[in-house]
This record gives sequence, structure tokens and C-alpha cells, in this order.
Amino acid sequence: MSLSSNEANSKWLDAHYDPMANVYTFSSCIALADLHGDGEYKLVVGDLGMAGHTMRLKVYRGTGLASESTLLDLPSAVSTFLMDQNEPRTPAVAVASGPFVYVYKNLRPYFKFTLPPLDANPLEQDVWEQAKEDMIDPLTLKEMLEGIREKAEIPLSVRSLRFLAQDVPEMENFVNLHKGQPIKRQTVITCMSTLKKNMADEDAVSCLVIGTESADVLILDPEAFTILAKMTLPSVPAFLDVMGQFDVEYRVTVACRDGSIYILRRESKRPKYCIELSAQPVGLVRVHKNIVAGCSDETLQGYTQKGKKLWTVYLPAPLMTMSLLDQKSRGFQAVMVGLANQVVHMYRDKNLVDVIRTQDVVTSICFGRYGREDNTLIMTTKGGGLIIKILKRTAVFEEKDTSLGPPVAQSIRLSVPKKTRLYVDQTLRERENAVAMHRVFQMDLYRLRLMAARAYVKALESSLAPITSTRQEPLKMNAVVQGIGPTFKLTLHIQNTSAGRPSINLLVSFLYDQSLYAMKRAFFKAPMLVPGLNYPIETFVECLSDKGISDVIKVFVLREGQSMPLLTAHINMPVSEGLAAA
Repeated sequence: MSLSSNEANSKWLDAHYDPMANVYTFSSCIALADLHGDGEYKLVVGDLGMAGHTMRLKVYRGTGLASESTLLDLPSAVSTFLMDQNEPRTPAVAVASGPFVYVYKNLRPYFKFTLPPLDANPLEQDVWEQAKEDMIDPLTLKEMLEGIREKAEIPLSVRSLRFLAQDVPEMENFVNLHKGQPIKRQTVITCMSTLKKNMADEDAVSCLVIGTESADVLILDPEAFTILAKMTLPSVPAFLDVMGQFDVEYRVTVACRDGSIYILRRESKRPKYCIELSAQPVGLVRVHKNIVAGCSDETLQGYTQKGKKLWTVYLPAPLMTMSLLDQKSRGFQAVMVGLANQVVHMYRDKNLVDVIRTQDVVTSICFGRYGREDNTLIMTTKGGGLIIKILKRTAVFEEKDTSLGPPVAQSIRLSVPKKTRLYVDQTLRERENAVAMHRVFQMDLYRLRLMAARAYVKALESSLAPITSTRQEPLKMNAVVQGIGPTFKLTLHIQNTSAGRPSINLLVSFLYDQSLYAMKRAFFKAPMLVPGLNYPIETFVECLSDKGISDVIKVFVLREGQSMPLLTAHINMPVSEGLAAA
């Protein structure tokens, strides 16, 4: 049962919870894939086992364990990828463990890739060569190796480090056992992801991208497992995020142990951008084109892909794990964050959109298609439990800005155009002639106001407006022309806008070019206008010209016995299409 206090309003259905599943893993060692090409997705887990023992590769189908295989060492990452275009299109499973990548096809061992060995320290080789020839005793060997470890740039091999950890009585036996073997310095894999080879399709062939303890990032060929590209970082990578295609353009975002995020691009041996975090990274997720990093100081930070900081969210508890929620049917993406207080928060940008309470501390999160359900959330807990939830089809995530500080709109970047040469020249001219330009502007503004006032007074005095300016006869009028010609229907709408006083003894007169138009009633008496009613007055206008020209007809509303009109309307007559066609 869910621990949520408001289960009816929850966006998730509780599909399965097994507190005794004995699954101990992290988000980097969990994946969803259609392993058999039947459309039913399985859960692939690299199980760390108990106290470093019984490491297994487990495959879950539905709520039960379908198969499991023994792993020789602790897994550091699990990924699924398509190696080729062969049918059926079943993905392979890659398990990174120590210096090896174990590739499984159809859940059977297929290939083992080994990281290339590193150059050993020449001083270390000379010291062991002397020990081989019994030129130095074990205590002298220990002192010399400790001096090399403190000063040398190349780290010691695993054999030397194990020797330094031995007690004094056991050193001689250790030297006699290993002195005849050559010194090898081998690195291990810290993180792993996948990169599309040459197509962006979901079922396209992908390359493996590996981060190593020697601060390198390797891209492997999906079929021959040769190294296609090698990039060097300033620090050891801890988390990887990859986008793009290897043959076109790609971008590798790496969170390293030195508290920085480095961004690598195609054909770049060194990082192009560097983001310095406020603390050590705990997780790395890419949401659209932005980078979201979780840090050990209980913060969630958002950056652009060029390294500009966008926002910071302060979490209520230490961050344990994080992953991406990608609801493809609605184009919705959010960051899922598992906290140490048995709560999972979901953020879209800096906005908290949902909270899930769990029965134990969550150590891994995965969202995607499981079985035949598209939107499935799978979580494992610190005690080895397995939680499966399904997103309701009616669920809608609402953005609520719960963080302190300025509103969300303030953090939106404005698209300010770049400064051109013309803009700079105009700015200098305005600085040098500021007083003169202000005076010219004020003069033009006063002149514009004077012209507008004069035109307004003229319109009032000559009653050229369609609305009267006198309080004695408050009238307004508009005209509508209908027809295509040569005969037009002209409708005048006259309204008395006074409160309770009717208008009587009003005349309507038309002024027009008699060589272009003819009207049967060019002058008539208007009826009494009751306040608030609209009076339509209709008349017909006939166009006499066949040259396709038009003119303006003026309408005057006058009071009987006065020559000054109360209001005037100008009607722009349309071209007579009927006469022109004839």
C-alpha cells in the first residue's frame, strides 16, 4: 500500500512492492529493454549483492525474476544497445565491471572487452627488478615505493599498492610470489552510456561510451569493439550523459570527482566547456538542452549546455539518486530525485511537480516502458526492496514554484540582439548631441500636439465628425454599403444618445459627384429619434460610370432652419464591378 496521505489524488497506480526482493543496485546499473523482440520490455539489473558477494545480472519480467547470471566483480554500469541491423532486432546487454565490459546477447555471454593497459612507472619497474634479483630487502622495497608514490606523476600499480598494505611478516612471501611477474597497471570503468552511431532512430545501432579511472572517455565500435575515439579529462568521470550521433555530431557531458562538469564535442580531445559545481556531483541528467546536476550539499542545479547557471533548488534532505522522467506521449520531461527522507521529488526546471512517499530510502530510479505499459516507474530501496508504479493516463503534472527567491519569469533569458556597428555609432552620436536632440524632439512633439488640437477644433466647429459635439443634439451615425454595382444599397444608422430627450426636425442630405452617381432621394426628412434606439435609413445609389472608378459620398445631418450640419460622414464607395463586367 502507498504511504501517500492522499492516495485518491495520486498520479500513480501501485502495481507491485516486494520488500524482500533482495535487489541492491544504483540507477547506473538498471535498464529497461525488449530483450527478445516480442514487444514486452524486461528489467535488467546489475545486482551488487550483499557486502560485495553474490553479484548477479538479474532480469525481471512483470513482477517475477525471469533469469539471473553470476558476475565476477562488482558492476559499475549496465546499458542495453543494438549492435547490428540483423533480424530480429534484439538489443545486447553491456555490463561494466572492473576493467572489463561483458556483453550478453540473448542473455548469454557474447564478448568481453578489456581496457587497454596503461604504462607503468619506470621507477617502479626498476625497484621491482632490483627486488627480483635480491638486491634489496622487502623493507627497503617498501621505503622506495612509498617515496615513488609521493612524488611520481604516474600512479603505482595494483601490485605495489597491495604490497604497501601488507604487514611486515607477510612482505617477504608477497615479494617471492609476485616478483617474477611483469608489472601491469590496469584502469577500471567508472561509468558507461550509449551513443547512436549514425541515425537518431530509437532502434538504431549504438556505440558504448566508457569513462575510466584514468580520466579518459572511450567510444567503442558496436561490432568490432575497437576504440573509435579517446578523450582525456582533468579528473575521473563519475556520471555520463551523451546526445547526438557519432558519425554526425555528438556532445558528451561528464560530471567528474573534482566537482566539475566537462562538455566534450566531436573531434575535441579536451573539454570545450567547464562548469564548476558547489559540491561533489551525486547525479547528472539532461532535460531537453539543459543540464541538471544533483550535488552533495542538498542542491539541484540547472545549467545551459554552454555552462551558464539557470537556477538552484535547495532540497529538504540529502540526495541519494536521480534519473529522467520522459513521458514521450505528451512530450513531458522532468527530473526524478530520490532523497534520504524516503521521498521522491519530481522537478520540471526549478518547479516541483509531484512528490512520492516510499516505504524505504530509494537507491535507484528508472522510468520507461516495462512489459507493455509505456509509463512505468521502477525503484529499488536501500533494504533491497522493489517498487513498481504506473503513471495514470489522466495524470497531468502542474508546475508549482515552491522555491524561495524571484519568480520563474525573471530567470527567463531575453533574446537581446548583438550590438552592430551602426548601433555603436548611433550610441556615440546620441551621447555627443544629447541636448540638441532632446530640444528637437520636444519641438516636434509640441508641433504635433498643436496640429492635432487644431484639427480636432476644426472638426468640431465644422461638424465633420460622425458624432456630434453639442449636448443639445447628442447624435452618432454610421453607414453601410451593400452590393457589387451598378446599384448599391446605402444604409444609414442614426442613434440619439441623449438620456431622455427625443430629436425632431432633422434633415439628411447627400453630397456627391452627379456625373458618377445618381440617387432617387438625395434629401429627405428624418423621423423623430427616440433616445437609445437605432434607426436604419435605406436608400439606393446608382453608378453611372463604366471606367471602374469610385468617389466619396458625403452625408450631412442638419437641423431644420440651420446651415451648419450637426454631424458629417464620408462614405468611400466601392468600384462598380457589375457595370465593369458588363
